[in-house]
Amino acid sequence: MFRRRRDEPAAEPDRGTAPPPAMTVARPRREPAGMGLRARPSGLGSRLRAILGTGNPATDATWDDVEEVLIAADVGAIATLEIVDAARQRFRADGGRSGEDARRSLATEVRDRLVQVGSGRFELGPAPSVVLFVGVNGTGKTTTIAKLAHRLQGEGHSLALAAADTFRAAAVEQLRIWGEQLGVPVIAQRPGADPGAVAFDAVAAAESRGLDAVLVDTAGRLQNKQQLMDELGKIRRVIERRLPDQPRHVLLVLDATTGQNGLLQAEGFSAEAGVTGIVLTKLDGTAKGGVALAAADRLGVPIVFAGVGEDIDALAPFDPEAFVEWLFAE
Repeated sequence: MFRRRRDEPAAEPDRGTAPPPAMTVARPRREPAGMGLRARPSGLGSRLRAILGTGNPATDATWDDVEEVLIAADVGAIATLEIVDAARQRFRADGGRSGEDARRSLATEVRDRLVQVGSGRFELGPAPSVVLFVGVNGTGKTTTIAKLAHRLQGEGHSLALAAADTFRAAAVEQLRIWGEQLGVPVIAQRPGADPGAVAFDAVAAAESRGLDAVLVDTAGRLQNKQQLMDELGKIRRVIERRLPDQPRHVLLVLDATTGQNGLLQAEGFSAEAGVTGIVLTKLDGTAKGGVALAAADRLGVPIVFAGVGEDIDALAPFDPEAFVEWLFAE
């Protein structure tokens, strides 16, 4: 501790000045990992660290605990068993002993499985490119369309939105509002109109106006599943007749917070609609995240984008490396 010099008089306090307010020390923030995702203290990485970060050797019991954690994180039972078996083989082949070695083997296996289903690169291709969005209501489909439109605008592309979910007046209105905010034309008809006719008009408009892309919203719930799938098939056929080799992309919008229940619904869309890629929304709102791995594994198509927030620019290209970094973060 510093002492005051004896010949230096003590300074008189300024009684007319209020004392400075006490400083508040902010809690350290968890910096976002790649893709803008922030590590969660209750996430999968923390639970794995509790199992694998003890410094003890990895035993059969350790791997059993890892299986339980992955299943609880919505990876799914079958995928979990396959992943853990493959990770254990990698662990042994690499001469692993410690829990950290097991964690490294597990992370590598997860990343490799995501990479195996294909690249998440998204390219429009020759104009006009048609992007069809499918998925159940409530997954954030219409908002995702707006986010992708904003992203494509930023890349210099011209585009239009097609309100082919004519069975919900609110969906048409929501897309119109987004179109006004973004300055993007919205092709729509009255509620209850033929969705195929809307898609046809949108494609025709894109051709006549020389636009680069059309983003097509579709219904997520009708009176029964077969009716819904029939409508999606009809929209596809209308687009294909007007523009062969289109739609360029059929993106399944999947809510990351719904877990295995959402994945079961997604399988129906994937089989009937010819899904080419997945957009995983609300990924920032779940401490689990394993549904991404389950979706890519069961549907066999790449994840191309992830919703990582509510802002219009919170749509990130999916990066397996960054996702694994976030998934296993403490």
